[in-house]
Amino acid sequence: MSNISYKEIPSVQEILRELGNNSSVHQNYIVKIIRNEIAKYRNLAKDNNLNLSRKEITNRIVKSVNVQSKSSIRNVINGTGIVLHTNFGRAPIGKKVLQNVTKKLSGYVNLEVDLETGKRGDRLNHLSGLLAAITNTDGGIIVNNNAAAVLLALNTLAEGKEVIVSRGQEVEIGGSFRIPDIVEKSNCKLVEVGTTNRTQLKDYEKAINKNTALLLWVHTSNYIVKGFTKSTTLKELVELGKRKRIPVLADLGSGALVNLSDIGLPEEITVQETIKSGVSIVTFSGDKLLGGPQSGVIVGNNSALKKIKYNPLYRALRCDKFTIALMEETLRTYKSDSVSKDNLSNTLLQTAQNILRSRAEKLLMDIKPSSIKRWKIKIIDSTVEAGSGSLPEEKIESIALEFRDQGSGISSQVEELARKFRTRINPVFGYINKGMFYIDLKAILSEQYPDLIKAINEV
Repeated sequence: MSNISYKEIPSVQEILRELGNNSSVHQNYIVKIIRNEIAKYRNLAKDNNLNLSRKEITNRIVKSVNVQSKSSIRNVINGTGIVLHTNFGRAPIGKKVLQNVTKKLSGYVNLEVDLETGKRGDRLNHLSGLLAAITNTDGGIIVNNNAAAVLLALNTLAEGKEVIVSRGQEVEIGGSFRIPDIVEKSNCKLVEVGTTNRTQLKDYEKAINKNTALLLWVHTSNYIVKGFTKSTTLKELVELGKRKRIPVLADLGSGALVNLSDIGLPEEITVQETIKSGVSIVTFSGDKLLGGPQSGVIVGNNSALKKIKYNPLYRALRCDKFTIALMEETLRTYKSDSVSKDNLSNTLLQTAQNILRSRAEKLLMDIKPSSIKRWKIKIIDSTVEAGSGSLPEEKIESIALEFRDQGSGISSQVEELARKFRTRINPVFGYINKGMFYIDLKAILSEQYPDLIKAINEV
């Protein structure tokens, strides 16, 4: 290590003095960042690669500390076209819903108190009535995600006993959530029947014995099996369950509460249709097609719900006041025959292609000609997915901006463009395909367009 370059590296105290007392986070956190930065310059000095003055190093460390100490959660512009993007928090929540929740949650709330009697109440009372009315069930329970909902229901209804499921329904979703693993963790024994592509009613019948506690039907919401296939309908499974006095649990995953084809989207089985088949319990996600916060919803008959609610696991998996308040406001966006525009996910998903094209044309008028020329920016028709495993087979029409490098044609140029968009104070995410960069408008909020225009002109 060069002694000269080593001496140029400032101390932790020097950096702290430069930063002053303006930090909004714990000083130990700031010190940790500074030490990590100093370590980088020490390594450069050790390899004789440090050619900066003390002042330059100090300024760079201060700048890095200021960047790293900012809140890591940021509002982003989602130009991927995927409305229910898992990496961006799945269902986006609209401003009006958030404002209503903020008003309620400032200070104390009546989370578990009965205002009429003044005695302790039940936090589920804020949701159970709405869920019952919307889904045509006896009520509902929510926990922290759908994996938790499935686990809790299985553990309650079949702990220590057998659960029968078709091999064609042993789904896996992102994050390594697998139905067989959930059944095992529920302390139930998984009994597989049929094959990946063909499962008949007789396969279930043959597997039933005195230790069978539950028939599990899983909606394969994130993939489709085509060709030489055969599956048992939910209605057939319920009829078998009634004959054998075995309850049926249906895991819907995405959990649509309205007929999507009525609003111009691909058809998807609804919670209400599933309940109508006669199942005891239905589980689904609250932050997918429903449009609410991360949660898992359990609806069904009163007998099963009561058992689930009094399972000690429910206490560990139940939702807090923030999730319950957000879910209540989201459920209030559902009317008898429509969904309010305040349900942002629903609004974004059903925005027509011609409306998006009109927005793109207006946006292009505000982009600098030099930027348009440099990247050959143009409007193109596109197709997108709903996201989070919802509506996997069908594409949704959309509009995108295409950025094409007219210079070297090297893909690294486009990758650098994507990086610059991502690393803004207000990040913009798009996607790269065949050496071109795209910003799709399907999932971009109307109030984000001015910042998107600014981002394109800057980057």
